[in-house]
Amino acid sequence: MLNYALMPLQKYAQFTGRSGRAEFWWYTLATIILNVVVQSVDGMISGGPGILTGLVALALFIPGLAVAFRRLHDTNRSAWWLLISFVPLIGLVVLIVFWASPGTPGSNNFGEAPAGAPTS
Repeated sequence: MLNYALMPLQKYAQFTGRSGRAEFWWYTLATIILNVVVQSVDGMISGGPGILTGLVALALFIPGLAVAFRRLHDTNRSAWWLLISFVPLIGLVVLIVFWASPGTPGSNNFGEAPAGAPTS
């Protein structure tokens, strides 16, 4: 679990290739938990979102975007699909469905299947 959550940080700005569901969702969960903790600490210190919340958000933005790109690539979709998030509500629902979908087995237009993914 922890390995999957840390993988996007190791691939900090790698926007090519593919990422499996486990990598994407464990990173997302770890990011949510970290944000809750940091915002709580910031709230106790400054009474609201402070510098610590901003620094964590800034540090996690690029790896989060990169893993979202790679997850779409795993489903054989272009990262341009992220632009659908600008459509209120519907766009986010569509992206969640894409991110939750199984990746294409074997290789696709964006490379080989991520480690641990089915190859048939």
